[in-house]
This record gives sequence, C-alpha cells and structure tokens, in this order.
Amino acid sequence: MEGSPGTSMHGVTGREPVLAFSVASPMVPTDKTAHFDLPVDSEHKAKKFKLFSFANPHMRTFHLSWISFFTCFVSTFAAAPLVPIIRDNLNLTKGDIGNAGVASVSGSIFSRLVMGAVCDLLGPRYGCAFLVMMTAPTVFCMSFVSSAGGYVAVRFMIGFSLATFVSCQYWMSTMFNSQIIGLVNGTAAGWGNMGGGATQLLMPLLFEIIKSAGATPFTAWRIAFFIPGWLHIIMGLLVLTLGQDLPDGNLSTLQKKGEVAKDKFGKVLWYAVTNYRTWIFVLLYGYSMGVELSTDNVIAEYFYDRFDLKLHTAGVIAATFGMANLVARPFGGFASDYMARHFGMRGRLWTLWTLQTMGGVFCILLGRATSLPVAITFMIIFSIGAQAACGATFGVVPFISRRSLGIISGLTGAGGNFGSGLTQLLFFTNAKHSTGTGLSYMGIMIVACTLPVAAIHFPQWGSMFFPPSKGVVEEHYYIKEYTEEEREKNMHLGNIKFAENSRSERGGNRVVSEATPPHA
Repeated sequence: MEGSPGTSMHGVTGREPVLAFSVASPMVPTDKTAHFDLPVDSEHKAKKFKLFSFANPHMRTFHLSWISFFTCFVSTFAAAPLVPIIRDNLNLTKGDIGNAGVASVSGSIFSRLVMGAVCDLLGPRYGCAFLVMMTAPTVFCMSFVSSAGGYVAVRFMIGFSLATFVSCQYWMSTMFNSQIIGLVNGTAAGWGNMGGGATQLLMPLLFEIIKSAGATPFTAWRIAFFIPGWLHIIMGLLVLTLGQDLPDGNLSTLQKKGEVAKDKFGKVLWYAVTNYRTWIFVLLYGYSMGVELSTDNVIAEYFYDRFDLKLHTAGVIAATFGMANLVARPFGGFASDYMARHFGMRGRLWTLWTLQTMGGVFCILLGRATSLPVAITFMIIFSIGAQAACGATFGVVPFISRRSLGIISGLTGAGGNFGSGLTQLLFFTNAKHSTGTGLSYMGIMIVACTLPVAAIHFPQWGSMFFPPSKGVVEEHYYIKEYTEEEREKNMHLGNIKFAENSRSERGGNRVVSEATPPHA
C-alpha cells in the first residue's frame, strides 16, 4: 500500500549545518524497529546526515548522486575554458560561441522535464544511470567536430546530461527526512554544480599535459575530451549497480511486491502544473541556477579578454566561480533550514529573496568592474549569492507538493536551463554588447525576477508579508492532492505522514502536536 513505512517517493528538501559533517533531525520520532546504519523515521528516511559516511543505502546514494551530477557538469562546460583555442581551430565567431553556450543549456530543458516523470514513475536510479551513459557518445563526438555547426550541435546534445540534477534532488528526497533534506539537497546539488568550476581547471590542465606530450594545440583539445567521456561510462555503471531507488529497495521490486502503488502520470502532472507556486519557482530558478550556467559559459572568456590574461590564469579565476558551490549552495540550504526553525516557511522565503537579490546586485557590479581585484571580489560575492539562492530554492520546492515532487523538480530544473538559454541569447550572443555589459544586464534581470517570491503563499504557513490562513493546517493542504475515491483506497496516507513531519514549517512556538483533522 502506498504510504506504508519506507515507500514514500515524494520526500522533502531541507538543509542543515554544512560544516558539522553529521547533522541530525531532533523533532521527528525514530523508527527503532528498522535496521539501517543511520537512524530513520517512519518512512525509513534517514534522520542523520553523515557527510563522510558511505552507509547503505542513504549515504551511498548521496555520493553516487552528486558525483554523477558533477561528471555531467564537467562534460557540459568542458569546452568553455578551451574556447580561445577552439575558436581559432574552428574559426568561430562571437555569435557561434554564444549560440553554443545557449545550446549547451537548452538541451536539458526537455530532458529535465522528462527526468521528472521518469523519477516519479520508474525511479531515480534508472533515470540517472541511463542518461549518464547515453550521453557519453556525445562527449566523445566533440573530439571529431570540424565546423561551427557541429560544435553547436554537439554541445547541445551533451547538455542533455544536466537532467541528472532532477534525479539528484529527487533521490535525496526519497532518502532523507524533511528536517535535514535542505542541507542534503544543497550539498548534493552544490557539489555537483562544482563540476562547472572544476572543469575550468581540469580541461586547461589536460590540454597542457597533452600538448607537452607532443600534440599540437588543435589536436590536444580534442584528445582532452576523451577523459570526461569515460567518466560518464564509469559513473553510469556505478549508479546502476550500487544505487537503490528507495530506502527499502528498488521501485520496480517494491511495486511487484505490492508495497508501492503505481501512480498515474496524468494525476501527477495535473497537480504539478495547476499549482501556481510551481511556475513562480520555474522563474526564480531561471535566474539563480540559470545565471550560474550562463556565467560558467562566459566567465573565463570575460577575464581572458577584458584583463588580457593567460588562458590558464583566466581559467583558474573562472574556476573559483563554480568551485564556490562547495560551500555556497549548502549554505543556502542551511540558512533556509535555520530560518525555518525560527520563523517557519516565511523565514525560508525571506532567505531566498535576500540571497538571490544580493547575487543580482553584485552581478551588476561585476559587469562594471574596471580592475582585476575588484572584478574577482564582485564575482565571488555574486557567486555566493546566486548559488546559495539555488540551495534556498530547494529548501522550499519539496513543500509545494508531495505527490508531484518529481514533475515539479523537473519543471524547476528546466526553468534554470530555460533562463540560462534566454539570458545568453539576449545578452551574450550580440556583438554589439561586451561580455561585461551583458553581465550587468543579467544582474538587473536577476533582481527583477526575484520579486515574485512575495507572491508565494502557503495557506498553512503564510508568505513573506502575510500570516497563514485561519483554520488551515498541513493535512488540509496535502490531502487535497487526492480525490475522495483515492482517499477511500488510502492512497493519501503517505501525505498525512508528510504533513505531520512538515509542522516544523510553522516556526518557533507554533510547532505543536495536533490531532489529524477528521476525514483526513
């Protein structure tokens, strides 16, 4: 039966102290009858996050998830730090480079939407493993590109792999309790996003090593792409063989045993697209994660051209932007969780608005910087704001809907890629605008598109400026996702458990134990 212990596919996303390395959820009762390496709740989701543990299945899943996402980030942006070499080899224009940047993040708009449905219906293990391995050939194809059109097309196809973000966030939500899932999601996604910074170091280093071995520059960059290609194959096999969909086993096995009911795609999709909060977060993520993706594509070229730096030096500076994900995104999740403990969901919303707006302001300043030290300083603060906002975003997203978490995560993730593609098309493909001017315009866009946070209202918790609606509790909100007929079949029981665990979103002294409303 759906809703029995350990069978929930639609967990929540929260976050907790990133430097504590071992974080526990104190407010949720422990299921002492379950046999896991970590303490778990009634759904067998881990109540404790031990960063350096490989406890099966919770922490093993965490590490498989972020490393696979990291690998896809490396390959998607592997071309960016080598653009000064590639553009000479393929005779690329500024328009070609800009179009390739747009293409690299546009492919996963569709794939992220599909991945959300795959996670809901087939499980995150298959979704992650198959996508990583299916995109490996496209990474190898970069070594054989001979024209601008081919370059754009291959970067488009490699970008499909970024849909592993959706499986990453969804997977964490099936494994960790809502009280700590913010930090877990923030760390998994943040460390995965770190691949965008790591590739700024890795690819120039591989290029130099291969060139020093005797290869010409135009051959060295091509050989370098074989490394991320093989990483795709290796990670796909590891996820497939070592991963597990849910705490109690793989989804297909549990469905055959009758422990997990099969949901209907139409129902899952309906509750995702008819919730207005979904679309606000699509926009918000478009100008947090979206601008991060855009910046990954242009930042090395910006420092290389504007300050007349060496390729390796520009790559090292650019790498700090992506590498900030090591702590910035987990910090956003932690800040969201911390504010929620004191101020509830309203604290999460204020945290999101503050971090994302700060990122936008410093993005504007980065584009106007005239000295290298000032530009680096503005870039780092911009990076922290944008990436922490990503973490804070997925501190709220899991509370929008329990039943449709996969689809909503997919839509939100796709919004990030759509925002990136649109931003690059508007500000970084036109030869009339310098990259610096484009960055400033992008910052203005961030500030403006963050304002709709104020319109997000949860009737049981309130919004930035308004208190919760009178008489509405968590159970009222979450059982509305099921019809009377579905409730008679007890399909809503998992939502009731989730509602009880989410009372912490009331904040402060409002977190009290109440009986489940009648007819819930």
